[in-house]
Amino acid sequence: DLLKLSRYTRRDLDIKDLDLSRMAEDLIADLRAREPGSPAEFSVQPGLRGRGDETLIGAVLENLLGNAFKFSSRKAAPRIEFGARTQGERLEYFVQDNGAGFDMAYADKLFGAFQRLHAMDEFPGTGVGLATVQRILQRHGGSVRAEAEPGVGATFFFTLGGG
Repeated sequence: DLLKLSRYTRRDLDIKDLDLSRMAEDLIADLRAREPGSPAEFSVQPGLRGRGDETLIGAVLENLLGNAFKFSSRKAAPRIEFGARTQGERLEYFVQDNGAGFDMAYADKLFGAFQRLHAMDEFPGTGVGLATVQRILQRHGGSVRAEAEPGVGATFFFTLGGG
């Protein structure tokens, strides 16, 4: 995961128009194939577009959707949504789940490498995914933030530069 993080932060950007809805649908199909018995319900807002490096923005979506899937897996009826809204003058994308959530008092730790808010025996992972997301979005002139409540779920909001 550290090697991936290093590669993502050093590679040249190939910025182009992206169909984010399609990218999310493809990633969701992969998640469903890996966990065919999962009761998770997914919702993807159609027509979401953005500009960015397809590989890197794909990694952002993969991390955010994968985390939503993982952290909602213990719910009887997991729900995960990918969408967007206008926030001020910017388009803000989001991935929302009804999973484990977290205490916002610790939100500042989310985007540091190896920072975890849940024990390894609760949910597997290295604690590098959100650090990767933040660095990729910063390279695109964007940002990421989170809102959550323990036991209720989490929403990760992100922007792309110029969006």
